[in-house]
Amino acid sequence: MKKINKILSYFDELYPNPKCALNFTNAYELLVAVVLSAQCTDKRVNMVTPVLFKAAPTPQKMVAFGEDKVKEYIHTCGFYNAKSKAIISLSQDIIDKFGGKVPKTMEELTSLSGVGRKTANVVIANAFGGQTIAVDTHVHRVSKRLGLTKPTSTPLECEMDLLKIMPENRRTKFHHQTIWFGREICEAKKPKCEICRLKDICEYYKNKMG
Repeated sequence: MKKINKILSYFDELYPNPKCALNFTNAYELLVAVVLSAQCTDKRVNMVTPVLFKAAPTPQKMVAFGEDKVKEYIHTCGFYNAKSKAIISLSQDIIDKFGGKVPKTMEELTSLSGVGRKTANVVIANAFGGQTIAVDTHVHRVSKRLGLTKPTSTPLECEMDLLKIMPENRRTKFHHQTIWFGREICEAKKPKCEICRLKDICEYYKNKMG
């Protein structure tokens, strides 16, 4: 617990009020934005979604819009063929299974076409105020380096490990803080260990220094 407290204290200094980097006004917009964010920057997604949601703000209107039209709007996000298909499929599922409203539970969200645990956790935390930890590439990398999960852990194993040790009221905040920490300090290729105040408890740093 001492290790967790040190990490949380440091993260609170660095990122006292972290927020989701994707812009949205409701759960459906966030769900679509997360799909678009795969292999794409949040900045780019935020440039695309206002225009898309003005044209197709609901699952019903998105389905009526159709894949070809969606592709035109999301072209700059990359992988637009797969993403447009995913957006139409999950929108149709929301209509067919949940009367047009985005569901709130993990089981229901992951029943939507193409929606996995990470995406579901992002929606639960940011659209519905739940306390969850979505394990993206930054959370997975930082957690392994700090020894909060095994070096060989899968994203699901990492999520389960973090849920066991993280205070429930800090889960969502920790998720956001870790993403920013992973982007700005604990980078994938060149982590800035020289300025990080977690060196003394970091497994990656200990191994690196031999």
